[in-house]
Amino acid sequence: MYLRHLQVTDFRSWPLADLALEPGPVVLVGQNGRGKTNLLEAIGYVATLGSHRVATDAPLVRHGCERALVRVAVVNEDRELTVELEITPGRANRARVNRGAVGKPRDVLGILRTVLFSPEDLSLVRGDPSERRRFMDELLVLRAPRYAGVRADYEKVLKQRNALLKTAGKRRTGREDPYALSTLDVWDDHLSVAGAQLLAARLNLIADLAPYTADAYMGVAPDSRPAKIAYKSSLGEALPPSYGVPGGERAEAEVLRELLLKALADTRRQELERGISLVGPHRDELELILGEAPAKGYASHGESWSFALALRLGSYELLRAEAGEPVLLLDDVFAELDRKRRARLAEVSASAEQVLITAAVAEDVPEELAGARFTVADGEVNRA
Repeated sequence: MYLRHLQVTDFRSWPLADLALEPGPVVLVGQNGRGKTNLLEAIGYVATLGSHRVATDAPLVRHGCERALVRVAVVNEDRELTVELEITPGRANRARVNRGAVGKPRDVLGILRTVLFSPEDLSLVRGDPSERRRFMDELLVLRAPRYAGVRADYEKVLKQRNALLKTAGKRRTGREDPYALSTLDVWDDHLSVAGAQLLAARLNLIADLAPYTADAYMGVAPDSRPAKIAYKSSLGEALPPSYGVPGGERAEAEVLRELLLKALADTRRQELERGISLVGPHRDELELILGEAPAKGYASHGESWSFALALRLGSYELLRAEAGEPVLLLDDVFAELDRKRRARLAEVSASAEQVLITAAVAEDVPEELAGARFTVADGEVNRA
């Protein structure tokens, strides 16, 4: 898979940018603040319908404009598809494939698959659990686009259920409210269905990703302690121990649905008192472990960078093994890495069908990644 063409209009700092691309390494060189990252962000947005830098769409639209457009031509096994996204904050975004409208923007998911490594990835190791949940869910959607709908359904149900818990809590005056409790039963059922699907998919993802991540970490930090990842569920010991581990039993949604329903019943009193849902995938965590200690709080700066890189390289290898190579996006990361880590990343990148790299100075990019080169300056991007 590779990008043959990228065009953005009123996206971030760009009134217009138009690039003809090709397989192999593509390097964007320019001083910081000139818009290199914005171009990779636009590509990543087509793949995930989200930004790796901000949580909302509003910052993606150039100041003073109403909308932004991103158009890419994607070649996959000699078949080319053109995807166009219209980003309009405050309104529904629109999408087209080969100039024909699609029902929902998420219908384009899966046409372009990317793995992006950026300086923000340090938060995967040092940040809050929400950063690691987002990592899992975005990779899950890249692996199987239908889970974008499952994720959206779960978030919608969770929001409604939390609103009911808060309302029921305010109404409680020493006696149960039969209507609120019966309504809560309905939302428990909805939450268990969507939650079990999302949880099963995450568990199976981590079971498959773990060996790739461990191998990638060993490659970038051979002298460090071994690294491993594990899924920590809010179900606690009720979760079958064979779920979510390499070589273990594949997680089944029906089994997890029953466990979620029981856990919701067991925690109902606490939930009513606190007004929030205490059980479900939104409370889960991806554990990153170095040796016998958690990476967060115990890993050095170099080890943290290595773990973040291993998660991305592991994701890349998993996707490549299952359904062909994704496009690899490296946003100004070589300047952050020491010689050994640069060499390992360059080795993997050189074998990719296409890798897009940004750098402030050309010397930051290893020689083996010499390829098509663009200069980014003064609001223009030109082939060098």
